[in-house]
Amino acid sequence: MIGLPNSGKSTIFNALTALSVPCQSYPFCTIEPNIGIVPVPDDRLTELARILKPEKVTPTTIEFVDIAGLIKDAHKGEGLGNKFLSHIRNVDAIAHVVRYFGTANVPHVYNDVNPKRDAEIVETEILIADLEIVEERLRKIERLAKVSKEKGETEHGLLLKIRDTIERGSFVDMEQYDENEKQLIHSFNLIATKPFFYIANVDEGTLNSLPVSAIEELAREKGRRVVYICGKLEEDLSALPDQERASYMELYNMEKMSIRNVIRVGYEALDLITFYTVVGREMRAWTISRNTTCVKAAGKIHTDMEKGFIKADVININDFIRCGSEHAAKEKGLLRLEGRDYIVKDGDILHIRFN
Repeated sequence: MIGLPNSGKSTIFNALTALSVPCQSYPFCTIEPNIGIVPVPDDRLTELARILKPEKVTPTTIEFVDIAGLIKDAHKGEGLGNKFLSHIRNVDAIAHVVRYFGTANVPHVYNDVNPKRDAEIVETEILIADLEIVEERLRKIERLAKVSKEKGETEHGLLLKIRDTIERGSFVDMEQYDENEKQLIHSFNLIATKPFFYIANVDEGTLNSLPVSAIEELAREKGRRVVYICGKLEEDLSALPDQERASYMELYNMEKMSIRNVIRVGYEALDLITFYTVVGREMRAWTISRNTTCVKAAGKIHTDMEKGFIKADVININDFIRCGSEHAAKEKGLLRLEGRDYIVKDGDILHIRFN
């Protein structure tokens, strides 16, 4: 999670993790990154648990990192910027928190609320920092080319293409590249190649009347998603007992907490899917990348399962819930036996047979 100082990153992080990290109305309250492991909300898992009544239910998780605010000229070290930029390089996806709430209680680092300007300041700093890395790497390859013309030819071509994209003020669209190119680009460790979405942090009063905003136009232009949330309200709600929270949510016309959308969109930005296992008394959700084979999914559970993999019984969780039991699903032919190269689908329940 990135953004300008006082954009509400730590407040939203608190709501996500129900941890109590410092959250004050002055810049750079967060110096070292705060890290929280957050359960992924999963209505399917809840429904399956209702049917099977296991003793233990373990949801899958996603890790959120609250990184200190970036300001203009962060790439030059302003506001400890270089240190903070290095923290961003270690994550897999970026949630950019953009401030939409007023300045009455929390001062704005640039004195007024201007979401489009704020978003562009942060993203420009990222692009400039990445451009410096690309140009340094190009200089190194060009020095090596004096020794061997073939040395780094593919890398050189990719770097030139990426430099052109960054100089146009754009992040890198990884879908334009094949798998081998993607692997090489990941080795450059650029921030501008990571999946990216916006969190618009709004006032309580605008929750139920959100206009099409400047950040939404920016998101459309860049092909990104936006999640709207009132960070302070959700932080307060997350600290309440369930019954009391439900009463307040009704007061605000909230069916679900928006924080769930932040987790879900983050999960989708990483192109992750969930599969399930029911072993003994425990039902568990697992995270894997989309297009993972069955044998690799087995390795996620235990390396012995991957090494000794034979077959897997597979049924989709929606079919299981609809039928109400494994026996009923089996009678309808919805339980299948799959081999090691089967591509696991989102919502599959796997029972791994292994030696």
